[in-house]
Amino acid sequence: MFHIIKNSTVKTISFSSVSGRLYRGLSSKPNPSEKDQQENDEKKVKQQKYQELEKLQHRPLYLDAQATTPMDPRVLDQMLPYMTHLYGNPHSRTHAFGWESEKAIEDAREKVAKLINADPKEIVFTSGATESNNIAVKGVGRFYKEKKKHVITTQTEHKCVLDSMRVLESEGLKVTYLPVKTNGLIDLKELESVLTPETSLCSIMMVNNEIGVRQPISEIGKLCRAKKVFFHTDAAQSVGKLPIDVNEMNIDLLSISGHKIYGPKGIGALYIRRRPRVRLDPIQTGGGQERNIRSGTVPTPLVVGLGAACEIAQQEFANDEKRVAQLAKRLIDGITKQCPHVILNGDPQARYAGCVNLSFAYVEGESLLMALKDIALSSGSACTSASLEPSYVLRAIGADEDIAHSSIRFGIGRFTTEAEVDYTIEKTVSHVTRLREMSPLWEMVQEGIDLKTIKWSQH
Repeated sequence: MFHIIKNSTVKTISFSSVSGRLYRGLSSKPNPSEKDQQENDEKKVKQQKYQELEKLQHRPLYLDAQATTPMDPRVLDQMLPYMTHLYGNPHSRTHAFGWESEKAIEDAREKVAKLINADPKEIVFTSGATESNNIAVKGVGRFYKEKKKHVITTQTEHKCVLDSMRVLESEGLKVTYLPVKTNGLIDLKELESVLTPETSLCSIMMVNNEIGVRQPISEIGKLCRAKKVFFHTDAAQSVGKLPIDVNEMNIDLLSISGHKIYGPKGIGALYIRRRPRVRLDPIQTGGGQERNIRSGTVPTPLVVGLGAACEIAQQEFANDEKRVAQLAKRLIDGITKQCPHVILNGDPQARYAGCVNLSFAYVEGESLLMALKDIALSSGSACTSASLEPSYVLRAIGADEDIAHSSIRFGIGRFTTEAEVDYTIEKTVSHVTRLREMSPLWEMVQEGIDLKTIKWSQH
């Protein structure tokens, strides 16, 4: 896939290797009908286009939008001046170079705040969602630990939240790891039962980065507010993609990632509510920047990029939401109608459409990923997918180990095209069929044998 940038617009081109088998014998048909001739001509044009693109550069299609997104060229346009001639330190208060950088940062802060209906003073810039999550979880847990020694999270959170919780455990706090149901959603009654006067923080992500499940954030926020428990949500996968209002949803802390919303890498933000005030211990000390919560020189170009990405996300929201939903439906329908024994992981309704996690029974996920080398896909979180262990998220929803091992995550975004989705469907169905034909288990299933009734013996 290529993103060709010209005059601040993006043209996305996809390519594929088209098998010559599709075209064999077409020219040998006697007196082809007008329709056949038209189809033949169209296929030849497509084949020529694919061959031309392959000569230019072998690049896979990109369908891994949960790992990262390409930077929107409009974001880069706004960043460039602060990478060249507007290079002042925003904390230099004695000259114009510092003033113009400071103004750019405050303008960006307003854009980020507007996207989630917050006050600009409630936005703290960080290096990304991982740092935001660390500050929120460790900061609140440590500040209130003398009076409140209990925090809550779920078993399917991002690894940075789970690891931060384990740090708090090592410091003497009690952590409740809520299980999720088979659809990936928490049980609200179970959450309510573990909220106590000792609880300082509840951290539950808005959209899961592996299976796309969307938790009932408003209901969770309402429960936490009633029990006087601060509510933090990791919204890295949902800011700019789903409507968010921190006041209506009773959210007290919210983590944002720049590179998940077509902005630059290395920048994020943390929303921290002022009324009622959330207090926390900083995990990084220094010059006292960002309200003494996150010390260090604020990187003006990156902050400007995050602000621009948030502004564009707000402008493009309706169009993005509609396109992504249509493409996701096209992908799921295209694969499941041609491939039996395909499972959509997570709740089919309460989800972000752009994250499609499918398990292909009787196929090893790693083998399928290798076969689909001309499409950039993932078997789970980019932070942990290097491990050969089955996804802890899929294990948490009760997936069998073989199903967990056969999962592939398809990530659809703003620049994904219909042609790319169709190509992905074609290649996925083809390779799943081929890999299953090599599997003795698949052969047994085709013969009507229930594999669960077989007692396997070891020799």
